[in-house]
Amino acid sequence: MANILAIAGSPSHPSRTYGILEHSTKILQQEGFQTDILSVRDVPAEVLAYGQYDSPALEQPKGLIERADGIIIATPIYKAAYTGVLKAFLDLLPQRALSGKVVLPIATGGTLAHLLAIEYALKPVLSELKARYILGGVYAVDKQLQIQDGTLQLDQEIDQRLTEALKEFAQSVKNVQPGVKELAHTN
Repeated sequence: MANILAIAGSPSHPSRTYGILEHSTKILQQEGFQTDILSVRDVPAEVLAYGQYDSPALEQPKGLIERADGIIIATPIYKAAYTGVLKAFLDLLPQRALSGKVVLPIATGGTLAHLLAIEYALKPVLSELKARYILGGVYAVDKQLQIQDGTLQLDQEIDQRLTEALKEFAQSVKNVQPGVKELAHTN
C-alpha cells in the first residue's frame, strides 16, 4: 500500500487549506492509500525560526516524508507567495528530501491574481528539494471553499478540478517504479 503525506502550510487552524487536505486524504483513502497529515504549524516555532536542523522535533516529520511515496503540499497564498511557516519548514529538510516522490501542490487564495504563485514561488523550491514528479497543482479561490459547521464545502468547479488532480496524483504514485525512491536516496 502506497503512503501519502499531506503537508499543511497554513499558520492557522482551522483553515480552508487544512480542510482541502482533509478532503483530499479522504478521497485517497477510499482509493486504498495510507495517508497522514502533517501541519507545519505544529513544529515548534523556535525550531523553525532558528533553523534547528538537528532538532528532535523534526525526526517524525522527516520520517513521514521519507516513507511517503507521494506528497501533497497545500498552502494559502499571502502577498503572492506561499506561507513563511512552510518556507521555514522546507528549509529544514535534507537537500534531497523529495527525491523520487510524486508531489501535488495545492494553494488557496483570496483572488485569482495569485494563481501563478504555485508555478513561480512554490515549484522552484520543490525542485530544489529534488522533486522531479511535480504535478500541475490546484489553485482554489477562497469563495470556492466554505467552512460550514466545521465541514469544508467545495463548489462544483473546484471539486471537479481537485478530483481530477487527485486521480492523476494517485495514478502517478502507482506508476512510479518501486526502485526509484531507493535509487534516488543513494545519489
